[in-house]
Amino acid sequence: MTAADLHTLTGAYVLHALGPQERAEFERHLTDCSSCEQEVRELAATAGRLSMAVAMVPPPELKQQVMRRISNERQVPPGPGRSRPVRGGRGRALSRFALAACVAAAVGLGGTTVWQHQQAEDARQAAQRAEQRSADLAAVLAAPDAKVSTGALPGGGSGTVVVARSLNQAAFFTTNMPEPPAGKVYQLWFNDDGTMRSAGLMDSAASDNAVLMKGPVDGASGMGLTVEPSGGSAEPTSAPLAVMDFPA
Repeated sequence: MTAADLHTLTGAYVLHALGPQERAEFERHLTDCSSCEQEVRELAATAGRLSMAVAMVPPPELKQQVMRRISNERQVPPGPGRSRPVRGGRGRALSRFALAACVAAAVGLGGTTVWQHQQAEDARQAAQRAEQRSADLAAVLAAPDAKVSTGALPGGGSGTVVVARSLNQAAFFTTNMPEPPAGKVYQLWFNDDGTMRSAGLMDSAASDNAVLMKGPVDGASGMGLTVEPSGGSAEPTSAPLAVMDFPA
């Protein structure tokens, strides 16, 4: 995907319409493109305002009022130009069906507008999280004491860790990372003198990742990468795929 293509994905990103790989690639693009970052914020805010402007939830008493009318409303007798009632009360059944359909439509309309508002709110929050994540990653990379270490990963991939001890944070970047086995995820760890401390999960669907490692660096001397059950583990359950020392 070219840089020009990435610039056109702001709307799809706000509406959660990108696949996992496209989303990861676009989020990496956001870290370097201030114009796209601003457009994502503006689109998310606009979507939220639009949905709030049209959202209207029907009052709780509407359904009770209509249901009472269903049981009390009399069928209009046939007259000139009207069809004869269907025997066996079918005309009344159709009338009740029509009223019930109105109730469903009214309630459905309210539900749809609420859903639209929730989708816009989710998009706004996702954009805020992406903005914060991009800012945090940029801060680590730009830290005056940032140190970099790179190593090979299984399957032909490579990993780079950037440590900024002044911020007490570290970031991990991968390229050409194969997907883990079904039902498994890649989990990052801080190495605290031989004790592994969880540093968060990677996006298993993306071959290229940019992850702010979760938790403070503190006195960690390095990091590890393991394959864990979906959702992650409190401690490693498998031999590390990779172990990297933090740069001195």
